[in-house]
Amino acid sequence: MVKIVECVPNFSEGRRPEVIEAIVGEIKSVPGVMLLDKEMDKDHNRAVVTFVGGPEEVKSAAFKAIAKATELIDMEKHQGEHPRMGATDVVPFIPISGMTMQDCILLAEELGKEVGEKLQIPVYLYEAAAKKPERTNLAEVRKGEYEGMKAEIATNPDRKPDFGPARMHPSAGATAIGARMPLIAFNVYLGTPYVGIAKKIAKVIRFSGGGLRYCKALGFEIKEKNLAQISMNLVNYPQTPIFRVFELIKAEAERYGVPIIASEIVGLTPLNALLDVSEYYLRLENFKKEQVLENKLMTFTGGEKEGLEQFIDDVASSSPAPGGGSVAAAAGALASALSSMVCRLTIGKKKFKEAEDELKGVLEKAEQIRKEMQEFIIKDAESFDKVMDAFKLTKYTEEEIQKRNSAIQEATKGAILIPLQVMEKGVEALRLSMVVVEKGNPNMVSDAGVSALMAKTAVEGAYLNVRINLNSIEDRAFATSYREKADAIRNESSQIAQEIANKVEEKLAQN
Repeated sequence: MVKIVECVPNFSEGRRPEVIEAIVGEIKSVPGVMLLDKEMDKDHNRAVVTFVGGPEEVKSAAFKAIAKATELIDMEKHQGEHPRMGATDVVPFIPISGMTMQDCILLAEELGKEVGEKLQIPVYLYEAAAKKPERTNLAEVRKGEYEGMKAEIATNPDRKPDFGPARMHPSAGATAIGARMPLIAFNVYLGTPYVGIAKKIAKVIRFSGGGLRYCKALGFEIKEKNLAQISMNLVNYPQTPIFRVFELIKAEAERYGVPIIASEIVGLTPLNALLDVSEYYLRLENFKKEQVLENKLMTFTGGEKEGLEQFIDDVASSSPAPGGGSVAAAAGALASALSSMVCRLTIGKKKFKEAEDELKGVLEKAEQIRKEMQEFIIKDAESFDKVMDAFKLTKYTEEEIQKRNSAIQEATKGAILIPLQVMEKGVEALRLSMVVVEKGNPNMVSDAGVSALMAKTAVEGAYLNVRINLNSIEDRAFATSYREKADAIRNESSQIAQEIANKVEEKLAQN
C-alpha cells in the first residue's frame, strides 16, 4: 500500500494573501507533495493549509513552510480572534494510507527536532505525539497564548519545550507539532452579535467544560458578519459526529432565544462525516456507504483511470487551465513511460545481456522523469492560476496598482520557469529514447520511436508557453536570458530527435 500522510499546518496570518501564497509556494516546490486546500480567515487572522504526499516529502514541505512563515510573520505585530502562540501555530500529521499513528508520531518528533535546531523555534509535541499527558490537549500547550508563553517560557519548568531553546523566537514565537486523527474544523453562527452567549454555549459543549468527548470549542465575535460564532475542532468525528454537536448547540441556543444562522466547515472533511449527518437527519434505514454513487464508480473505474479521464475532461472544458503547458508535461510523462516499457521488455533477456546494466540505469532515470513530468502537469496549471490571481488584485490607488503590477510580473516569471523545466526534462527524456532505440528490444523500436516523438512534443509545447509568457515580461534582461535558454534547449532537442528518427528508420528497414 502506498504511504500517504496528510499535514494541516495553521499559520497566524489571514489578512495578507501574498504571505500565504509564498508559504504555499514552498510546499508546492517539493516533488511528490500535493496541495489539497488553503483557507484564510480575516477575523481569526489565521490560515489553514492542507497537503498530502509520502512521509519524507511531506516532512520536507512542512519544514520549508515553517521556515518561510518565520521570515514573513511577526508575532509581535499579530492580532486575531483565534488563540495562537506562533507564526506557524500548529503542524499535525494525519495517517491516510499505509501509515500508522506511530509513523506520524515519529514524523512529528523528527520535524520538531529539525525546527528546534535549525530555526531556533521552541517546539511542543501535542496530541498523540505528546511526551507529557498535559500536552495532549493543544489548549493546555498554548495556554496564555503568545504573550503569556513569552513571559513564562524561560522561567517556568512546565513551559520547557520538547525541542529548541527555552525562549520564544523573536518573531516566530513557538510551534506545536503533533499527530492526530482527521480533524473537522466546524463553525456555527448564532443570530446575535453578543459573544457572551457563544462563549457560554462553547463552554457547555466542549469536553473540558463537561460536554462532548471529542469536541473543542470557543466563542468568538465575528465583526465582519456582526454575529457571534462557536468555533470548534472535532478531533474524532466517529465518536463525536457533526450532527450531535449541532443538535446540542441548537438546544443550548434555544435557551437564550437565539437562532442558528449558518454553519461552515473550514478546510477538508472526510466524506463519511457528512454521510453520517445525512443518515441522521434523513433517518435512513439500512444505509450503506457503498450506496454512494461516487464510491461505487471508484471501484469500477479505478483511481488512475478516473484521474486520466478527469484530466482530459478538464483540458476539454472552457477553463484555460490545465492547458497547453500541462498537456506538454503529460507528453513528457508518456515519453518516459514508453522508455520504461521498452527497458522492462528488454532487461532479463539473454540476447540483450550486454546492455542490461545500462538499460537498468535508463529505467531508473525514466521513472524519475515520468514522476517529475506528472508533477509539472499540476504545477503548470497552478502557475497559470497565480497569474490570474495577480490580475484580480485591486487597483484603486497608485500603491495598489504598483503592487498588482509587481505581482503579475512575479507570477508570469513563475509561469515561465515551469515550462522551461519541462523543456529541460524533455531533452533528458530524448536522450533516454536514443538509448532504448539503439539497445532496446528491436521488436519495440516503434514504441521507442513514439517515446522520442512525445519527448520532442513536450519540448516544443513547453517552448510555446515560455515564448508567450516572455512577451509580458517587463524585465528585458530576464526576457532575453530566458529566451536564449529556451532557444538553446529547443535546438538541442531538434538535433537529438532527428538522430533518433534516422536510427528508427534504419531499424525498421532491417526488420
